Amino acid sequence: MSKFVKLSEEAYKFEGKLSLSSAIPLGLQHVLAMFVGNLTPVLIIGGACGIVGGAGFEQLQVVLIQNAMIVAGLVTLLQLYSVGPCGGKVPIIMGTSSGFIGVFAGIVATLGSGVVAYGAVMGASIIGGVFEAVLGLVLKRIRRFFPPVVCGTVVLSIGLSLISVGINSFGGGFKTRDFGSIENLLLGLFVLCVILFFKHGTKGFLSSSSILLGIIAGYIAAIFMGFVLPTTAVTPDGVEYTKSWVLHWDKVANASWFAVPQLMPVDIVFDMRAIMPVLIMFVVTAVETVGDISAVVESGLNREATDKELSGGVICDGIGSAIAAVFGVLPNTSFSQNVGLVAMTKIVNRFALATGAVFLILCGLIPKLGALVSIMPQSVLGGAAVMMFSSIVVSGIQLVTKEKLNPRSLTIISVALGVGYGMGATPGILAHCPEAMRMMFGESGIVPAAFVAILLNVILNRGEDAQA
Repeated sequence: MSKFVKLSEEAYKFEGKLSLSSAIPLGLQHVLAMFVGNLTPVLIIGGACGIVGGAGFEQLQVVLIQNAMIVAGLVTLLQLYSVGPCGGKVPIIMGTSSGFIGVFAGIVATLGSGVVAYGAVMGASIIGGVFEAVLGLVLKRIRRFFPPVVCGTVVLSIGLSLISVGINSFGGGFKTRDFGSIENLLLGLFVLCVILFFKHGTKGFLSSSSILLGIIAGYIAAIFMGFVLPTTAVTPDGVEYTKSWVLHWDKVANASWFAVPQLMPVDIVFDMRAIMPVLIMFVVTAVETVGDISAVVESGLNREATDKELSGGVICDGIGSAIAAVFGVLPNTSFSQNVGLVAMTKIVNRFALATGAVFLILCGLIPKLGALVSIMPQSVLGGAAVMMFSSIVVSGIQLVTKEKLNPRSLTIISVALGVGYGMGATPGILAHCPEAMRMMFGESGIVPAAFVAILLNVILNRGEDAQA
């Protein structure tokens, strides 16, 4: 039995030789950590364009969800193994970016909803993806603008922004009618306790698979809750609804066993009103990717990321986003959730992560498998997320303290987090600013924090470094 639960040291090496039986669960927990987040942006922007079930677009919505899973798996493999300069060969999971939601929502509001607006979003993503790939090619020349204090600040802002996402999931999911209910909170707490038990109460394989085991335990708990607790409730207005922790097995039963991905499910439209704000967002995404790669290499491989890793990672980000748009999927980027998972487990094995990527592709080709994962209650995901996302904050702290903090570094961190992240986390402060500014800085604390950190790093006198 001890031999079964012992995890090979190869799991902690990027190119380590790991057995398939060990790799599958380690890769699967990465998929579970990002599965909902990978589909959510497509559902939100598709919904804003009117591409929703029941509105005559049921089949198109299914195709977009299917393609989102397949593209995430393919781009992840590209990041892990690389083709030429594309791919950083770093332990990163790629997926549909939620950072673009605010910008795309503004574009849809400007252009009007409908498939044409969605096509304009895809056209802008293709141009923006190519633009980011070019940035990746010249990254070595501009890397001086991204020292550890800047990347660490960006990673900190990523972690801080995700903590609220994790807590929302913990409570049952944002805007759910039973958000914060006792059932949701207890289910999330149960998952967290199971994770802590396996993480610190066991060793080897069981300890490293603590996230997966916690989520499986949450699934099982939700099944038993369905037998002993009421599955519906009534709003104060007298409307009956199903509680968010209930597992919808009918979704699995109705899903097909096999489906072929569809290329260009919507017509691509190139509109400058969409392209310009998206180009700016891709610059920020490149900085975020640099931060994610820096964090995962620092926390998982215990060293600083190389120019080749950062350049290849950003190129993959851009090319992957362009490929995604051809399949009708929003831009793909490095997933900070999975950076947190690597930071927590220290599992960086490429083969293990690749099995997760293959599972994503299978979920797209076998909708029934994808449906099984998609019915996961948000509170189950939240029980794991609150711990993983906090690990990203810790990674950011490790990055900014990699070098001795001096007055210049402290100023960059303080102002970027205070003014930059604070502005993004409180979007109402930009209510009277131009629409372009609200679209860029008002939806995420990551964007303004990165902008302020880069700007201060250029402006402030480096002579203070020598004096400190």
